[in-house]
Amino acid sequence: MVKQPLALLEVAEKYDIKANLDGGGFTGQSQALRLAIARALVKINEEDKKKLKDAGFMTRDSREVERKKPGRPKARRRFQFSKR
Repeated sequence: MVKQPLALLEVAEKYDIKANLDGGGFTGQSQALRLAIARALVKINEEDKKKLKDAGFMTRDSREVERKKPGRPKARRRFQFSKR
């Protein structure tokens, strides 16, 4: 997944990439690194932006964690209801 932008532009052997990632899981980190590589490739060559955008590599996943509400154990979870 991480090398998809490089493979699309056929420059995988041209660049040597080293990155440190922190937080999130495997999928989130790999998608974040894929976006970072795509943005770096656009800074190097602006003409590649259309090709990367059409492939969906220039879009950030906008989903965020929902906040925890007061009086509940999690964001949506409720404490167990007991009638008696």
